[in-house]
Amino acid sequence: MRLSEFITANAQRVVDEWEHFAATLTPAAATLNRTQLRDHAHAILIAAARDMNTRQEASEQAAKARGDGPEKTPSLDQAAASHGELRHTVGFDPVQMTAEFRHLRACVIRLWVESMQTPQLTHFQDMIRFNEAIDEALAESTAAYAEQVARSRDIFLAILGHDLRAPLQAVNMSTEILLRKAQLDSQGLSLLGNIKNGARHMGAMVNDLLEFVRSRLGSSLPIDPKPMDLADAAQEAIDEACAGRPDCNPTLNIQGDTRGEWDRGRIDQLLQNLVGNALQHGTLSRAVTLTLTGTVDSVILVTHNYGPPIPENALGTVFDPLVRNTSEEPGTSTSLGLGLFIVKEVALAHRGSIEVTSSEADGTTFTVVLPRRFQ
Repeated sequence: MRLSEFITANAQRVVDEWEHFAATLTPAAATLNRTQLRDHAHAILIAAARDMNTRQEASEQAAKARGDGPEKTPSLDQAAASHGELRHTVGFDPVQMTAEFRHLRACVIRLWVESMQTPQLTHFQDMIRFNEAIDEALAESTAAYAEQVARSRDIFLAILGHDLRAPLQAVNMSTEILLRKAQLDSQGLSLLGNIKNGARHMGAMVNDLLEFVRSRLGSSLPIDPKPMDLADAAQEAIDEACAGRPDCNPTLNIQGDTRGEWDRGRIDQLLQNLVGNALQHGTLSRAVTLTLTGTVDSVILVTHNYGPPIPENALGTVFDPLVRNTSEEPGTSTSLGLGLFIVKEVALAHRGSIEVTSSEADGTTFTVVLPRRFQ
């Protein structure tokens, strides 16, 4: 039996061995179910068999060996790339993912050889074609895995840089108030000057960091949900946002039970960005409000402010990374468009949702729905 025929006929048997081997790749595999362990294995095998049945000239084979061959197997590339992305998501490292393909190759060859009675020359050619297909799948899977690593790194750097701006702003504002109101001697003034210079240098480094990742941002945040009260987190976010700002007076409304299981650090990010966004774009003469409403299964968080509305043609992209509102002044804290992107990612990571409405008459409202339990 030709190898492509053998693979098609015995795909489930090979996938079973893939599953058993993948289950040994702990600790990541320990949390996976059977479907996740078998991820894309069948699709990769069938695509490889299909590729082996396509006609290939000697020159094409030589080019393919160098990685220069034409793309003849999009289904193989797609399955392998998806496998690489998902293995990264569930916590496999590159060595473990590569080991899966090594085991797949060895398993197929072993089972096929055991089934043969009289090897023929065409069988060796089949083996070459199969190895080519697996090498292609491994290359695609590795590339997709590496891309996910880069995206995770970039989103971490972008969120770190963006969130450092809030405490830096509090330091700068507090320094300005001390300079205006406190009676300081020469040594105190010198120390305060050092604080201002240090904060300015840190701000420059944060800006450089954000510029570095400006074109490289990615997605999906890890979370660690634990019991907490959203009302406590909301009050702390308001207090931090208003540090050093005597004209800052948002209203916090609480209705019903606001307790649930969320990642406190991520929720702080969400609240700080929503409150900061409302204060930045809101009209000072009209109050910014933050309302928490507890329902049976979720808590609804609503921020509202009056001010220049978000243009209608921008509402569809307001949560996209690196998209700046055309009404923003250059150099403002959200000029890179990361704040609302972070809010969306935190909400989605908690299996929640976020919506926005904005008009001149009704103001701007962001509505976040957070399920009480992470499922």
